Amino acid sequence: MIKLKNIFLSGAVAISAFAFGQGTFTKNSLPQSYETQNTYSNSAPEKLMSAKELVDINLNSMLSDVVLKNAQWGFVIFDPKTKKVISSYNENTSLVPASTTKLLTTETALNLLGEKFRWITQLEYSGEIDAAGNLDGNLYIVGSGDPSLGTSKAGASSYRDLITDFLVAIGDKGIKKVNGDIIIQTAIFKANKTQNLPANIVWLESGKYYLPVGSTLDISPENEKLIAKKSNPFSENKNYYYISPYIKQMVYADQFTGLALTTKLPDAPAYLANNLRASMVKSGLLITGKVITRTMDPTPEKREFITAYESPTLSDIVYYTNQRSDNALAEATLKMVGFQKNGDQTLESGRNVVVEHLKSVGFETNGLSYIDGSGLSRNNKVTPISQVKYLTDLMDEKYFKTYFDSLPIAGQTGTLKKTFYGEGNGQIFAKTGTLNKVKTLAGYLKTNSGKTLVFSLLINNYAGSVDQVKSRMEQILQPALSL
Repeated sequence: MIKLKNIFLSGAVAISAFAFGQGTFTKNSLPQSYETQNTYSNSAPEKLMSAKELVDINLNSMLSDVVLKNAQWGFVIFDPKTKKVISSYNENTSLVPASTTKLLTTETALNLLGEKFRWITQLEYSGEIDAAGNLDGNLYIVGSGDPSLGTSKAGASSYRDLITDFLVAIGDKGIKKVNGDIIIQTAIFKANKTQNLPANIVWLESGKYYLPVGSTLDISPENEKLIAKKSNPFSENKNYYYISPYIKQMVYADQFTGLALTTKLPDAPAYLANNLRASMVKSGLLITGKVITRTMDPTPEKREFITAYESPTLSDIVYYTNQRSDNALAEATLKMVGFQKNGDQTLESGRNVVVEHLKSVGFETNGLSYIDGSGLSRNNKVTPISQVKYLTDLMDEKYFKTYFDSLPIAGQTGTLKKTFYGEGNGQIFAKTGTLNKVKTLAGYLKTNSGKTLVFSLLINNYAGSVDQVKSRMEQILQPALSL
């Protein structure tokens, strides 16, 4: 409930803003939905302004604010039910979004991989174990590009805990000495239940996963067999799988005679392997060989399962990324969506996948420049109107609750915990962004009447301190709570 005193003060601001605007601002500098008020008359009866009028008047008063008057900034508040702009300023201006870029990165990952997706890191052995516990064979660490591996982030195990678990599992197998190497490989695990294997790589079926064996570059379609319509495409009698560069569908072949890999696979867990070897020696579990990385294995030796580590779910990783604005996880996630789609874990591949996804869901790409996954680059650009329409459309996605829950809550969690101590506490759910002289906020707002609105507030090149611009952002959003 807005106090009467505030209404009268807002009315006074409106009068001064109107008068000042006659001499200084053009019509285009006013908020797009600002409605000119009637000339004040002593004889006119008092009229309480609507919440929308208060939003517009408050927004207009910010145009002459000392912190914002020379800044480049834009604001939109949007009704997702009517699909209409309630109030806005510079809604089509392309601005630096800072860490609100993570909104695009994390949503693409949820869309492509699914909320329950987990990365797997598996420990295996080849050869035989004799009665004395001597393994005449190799240990294998088979990874899948887990971006949280060893970080303790989002509930992930630390390297120390992971190595301890691996040592216990090796001991449980009766292994007391390894006469061989620790071999690192990368695989795609069937546990993720996808028929959409990354393009550009030929995969050899090996038990519960696929090992990379070569490239699809110049591959002959002679032995291709389409499996897209088969009820069980993963039966053991099928060997080599890939996305055909000719028909763009998943196929298999009984044999592969093509080229070696030309694409870059996810970074193998070399740190884990090297520390596992050191810990084995330290604990008295001797190993004669060294750590070896294999990027391809067209003739894998028979192996036995020891144990497997599963990452937190993607929903957990997205939650951690957005709550804490974790740049490292955001960049790793960007590269992983590039790998999962194209078989190429590069920044360029990740960018292409995200932009392609945004276009496919109708994102307004005018003014968009997507450079990295975290928002650290000042070359990232986005318009406020494209952000709010995108966030609106996501409300219909099956993973929206996971996405929404990952956003910090004003005055309560994450990077918004120290904001909105008064009005707005617990009512704003949004991703923050901060760079030098850049402060941004985009997400959802629950009004006092229970409505959900979508907003974007992007401020570049402001004057004053970070605390001052945060205070202005709160002032801009507070009247919207009464809509």
